[in-house]
Amino acid sequence: MQDFNNKVAVVTGGASGVGKAISKLLASLGAKVVVSDIEAKALDAAVAGIVEKGGEAIACQADVTSPESMQNLVDTSVKQYGEIHLVFANAGVGTGEGGPMWEYSLNDWEWGFNVNTWGLIHSINAFIPLLVKQNKEAHFIVTGSGNGAFVMMPNTPIYTASKAAVQAITENLHYQLQGAQSPVKVNALFPGPHVVNSGIFNSERNRPEDLPVDPKKQDSGIHSVEDMRNIMAQYGQKLETTEPEEVAQHAIDGIKADKFWICPRTEKSTLAFKARVESILTGETPTPPNVL
Repeated sequence: MQDFNNKVAVVTGGASGVGKAISKLLASLGAKVVVSDIEAKALDAAVAGIVEKGGEAIACQADVTSPESMQNLVDTSVKQYGEIHLVFANAGVGTGEGGPMWEYSLNDWEWGFNVNTWGLIHSINAFIPLLVKQNKEAHFIVTGSGNGAFVMMPNTPIYTASKAAVQAITENLHYQLQGAQSPVKVNALFPGPHVVNSGIFNSERNRPEDLPVDPKKQDSGIHSVEDMRNIMAQYGQKLETTEPEEVAQHAIDGIKADKFWICPRTEKSTLAFKARVESILTGETPTPPNVL
């Protein structure tokens, strides 16, 4: 897909971070954007910002953990624009993990998998039948993470495991659509190459009431990118970051180039992935990756 003018794009998690940046960039390229998020005020503000700059966008509040909510997102998009050409399955959360995983609350595990993994499953079940039925060029872009897809970060077991599942689902979706000779393409988007300056470290703001945080939960101490920067500075290390707008541009460039893997890497992350693969191939005992 080379031209985004008049294409219809749906972006989940579109009110902040990477999703917001993708929505803004698509609108600037002439796309009609359905911005979706669970956070109503931020969602309205994101759409207002696009419209103020002359872009075309509508807001549709949706919860990726609900099949009914995702089907409503499909119906709203089709009612407004008729067809859908791009779906960015982007919504995701970090659960603020800290300490040993055997002490984590089951609520943390459930919330992380409900959004990151089941959110993708519900998005696939809602959108892919329509995209396949349209039988036209379309893209289903999944925001994954190298943490889970390529390396295992021991301080974030819930996020890592949920994103490992996301990558497995994404690749299998790609193979099945490829095998069906469908014009629908799948793209695996990995924000980076550095830690993205987004609000994922403050995901608690959208935590559901039925999965409350355990009052005895060990605080990770990281609620923002700035927190991570300060902690690393205490150990004499400098945190490099990537802005959401850079990720959005990577996404558009990757779609234009028809790439499945939209995955900018650093030298450290590449070496860490190679080390993990070597440990699998040789049977050597793995050690924690160093990617920062």
